[in-house]
This record gives sequence, C-alpha cells and structure tokens, in this order.
Amino acid sequence: MALVVQKYGGSSVSDAHSIKRVAKRIAATKRAGNDVVVVVSAMGDTTDELLDLAGQITPLPPQRELDILLTSGERISMSLLAMAITNLGVKAKSFTGQQAGLMTDAVHGRARLVDVVPHRIRETVEKGQVAIVAGFQGVSSTNDVTTLGRGGSDTTAVALAAGLDADVCEIYTDVDGVFTADPRIVPSARKIDRVTYEEMLELAASGAKVLALRAVEYARRYDVPVHVRSSFSSTTGTLVTGTHGDAIDPNAPAAEEETQMEAPIISGVAHDRSEAKITVVGVPDKPGTAARIFEVVAGAGANIDMIVQNVSAAHTGLTDISFTLPHADSPSTLAALNALQEELGFASLQYDDQIGKLSLVGAGMKSHPGVSARLFGALRDAGINIEMISTSEIRISVVTREDALDDAVRAIHTAFDLDSADGEAVVYAGSGR
Repeated sequence: MALVVQKYGGSSVSDAHSIKRVAKRIAATKRAGNDVVVVVSAMGDTTDELLDLAGQITPLPPQRELDILLTSGERISMSLLAMAITNLGVKAKSFTGQQAGLMTDAVHGRARLVDVVPHRIRETVEKGQVAIVAGFQGVSSTNDVTTLGRGGSDTTAVALAAGLDADVCEIYTDVDGVFTADPRIVPSARKIDRVTYEEMLELAASGAKVLALRAVEYARRYDVPVHVRSSFSSTTGTLVTGTHGDAIDPNAPAAEEETQMEAPIISGVAHDRSEAKITVVGVPDKPGTAARIFEVVAGAGANIDMIVQNVSAAHTGLTDISFTLPHADSPSTLAALNALQEELGFASLQYDDQIGKLSLVGAGMKSHPGVSARLFGALRDAGINIEMISTSEIRISVVTREDALDDAVRAIHTAFDLDSADGEAVVYAGSGR
C-alpha cells in the first residue's frame, strides 16, 4: 500500500462535472489499495474573481482581510470534492490549511511555511478515509489565516507529502506533463519523461507555469518525488526527482544518474512575460554604490532576477545598471529609488514593461561547448535582438522585446531539435495550472 498525495488545480475542478470526474479518479486510486491525501485549488478563476470583487470595494484592501477572502475559494472546492467522493461510496473528510497543520510566518499574501504538523490528516488516513486539504493557505503563530501566494497549492501538496512521508506527490494539471516548451506557443513541444530537481527549478524560475518554483524547492529539500500529470487523461506524465532516467515508476528505486554523454543536453525552453526592466542611468562608478542601490531595492520588497552593469565611461566615471523584476514589484521599487536619488547620485531612471524573458535549460549544457553560439545564432537568424543575458551552469536566459518572445521561443525550440515527431501536444483546458 502506497501513500499518495494528489493535487488538482483550478482548471481540473472548474465546475460540478469536473469535480465529479476528479472524484472518480481519487476513488479509483483509493480502491486500488492506496492511502490518499488530496490538495485542491479554488474552482476555475475563482481567485481572480475574488480579487476583482475586493478591488470593487477598495483599491487597497487590508492584506489580512484579503487572505480571509481568498481562502474561501479553496474551502468551496474541498467541501464539494469531499461530497463527490463520499457520493461514490468512499469516505472522505475536508480540512482547511489551518486544520491540516500548515504553519506559516505572518506575511499575508505570500506567507512561507515554517512547519507542517499533519496530525489530523494522518489520523484520517489511518481510519481509511480520503483527506481533502484546501491548498494555498495556512495559519500563522498568531492564529491568523495566511495565503502562500500564486502556485501555493503546489507547495501545500509537496509539504504535506514530505510531512506524511508519502511515496509520491502527484500534481494534476491540464497538460500531460512537463514539456520542452509551452505547448500553447509551441504545439510541437515534446513531453519530458523525467527531469531533475535542478532543471525543474530553472524551468520554473524562468517562467514555466506547470509547477510552482517554491514547490520544486521544497521537493528537492525533502527529496519528494513529484509526478506531473493531467487530470484529463491517463497518460503517464513527468517524474521530477534527483536523477535522470527513463522509467516512470514512483515505487522503483532511483536510477543511477546517466553520464553527461548519455543525458539529454537540453531539457526545455521556458519563457516569462511577467517581468519589467529598470535602468538606473548615470550611476557613480565607485565602491559601494551598487550595494546601496540594491539595498534600497531589497527594502522595497522586490525580487531581482537579471542584473547588467555597463562598463564605466572613462570621461565621466559614470555607468548604467539595469535589472529585471516582477511587474508587481515595480511601483514600490521606482518610488524607493526616486526618493533617494540625491543620496544615490544617479541621473535618472528608465522603466520598460514591454520585455520578455526566454531561458534555455539543460543539465548537459555545462559540459557541451557551442550552446551559447547556437542559441544566439538562432535568434539572429530569426531577426530577434537581445537586450540582456544571464547564465548559470544549466541555464542561459535572454531578454527580448515582449512582442518577439513567441517567435524567439519557437526559433530556439527548433534550433535545439526539441520538436516532437508525434504530433501536437494536447492542452485540455487552458490555464496551464
């Protein structure tokens, strides 16, 4: 008997028919002899609708009250799903994040887990019942409801899998697994059978939305096998573990990692439209200036991605520093920098929200020369200009114009022979989550 944690995204439980379909899958997993814990997101676009509703009341809703509002979406899903499973003759009980023992810090809107104490979930499973847990939420030490931010249900599922020592955490979405690119942009994208935590971290950080970044970080830290699958089909999905391999068998021992010669050089191409670029123009090129600028940025709560500093102009002793950050972090960052312009000594700020980021990811590229030349050559041939470049051992990222991003993704995907010969990939719903 295996203990399986399953997570179903909003597109998988978007209406009553979908909830009944998911309930049948859960019941079948239970009847096959497994213990089952389920994490569920809010139905369809419920979270966005609740945010819009709050915006109609006030432009700046208190974060504590907003968290209480947003968590109601998952509570609706969990209770309806428990009803549907019970109606199939399988006992089920639903729990909020607080009842499930998901303890967080006190940062509303993007709380981080500090502990998982799933006593009630374990007791429910031991009684032979299916435990249904509301994703995306937890409780702080002051007993306030908190939310984990976008993709928080993925993190909830992996955290529970770690806390319960589950055999596998299955993430169900509206595509058949992790693909070499977003199949909505590249219909010829190929499904990846197995990918390492490190590669999945880079893909998720670079914009791949099939699995939340924090969930992958948690899975790597606690060595939780994650199986990304579609709730709309029975197709074997993508296994995310510490090693490469061919077989998708959560109960089998991990295969020995393949040599770099045998391992696939490229795992996939990710893209991201959610970032903007700020350029600090005319910065004095002297020790400590960059440090002070990024202290101000950090104080504004911004998450920095790529950073580029130009060579200082000899006759002026000034340089420019550009960095990318999420759109949502831009207003507070610009305000913080402008407020300290005199202290920092820069000439002006330039803001650009019409950019897109493309990332090529693969553990094999660190031992294969010519990857960068091939990437830049493909973009050149497609007539696409590069504005910023960032690299790691297993990733190359570039910033282009936002309106050229789709063409860039397709050009790179083809240039690295990632196109599938098996026809177009299937997207069953549309959100990718």
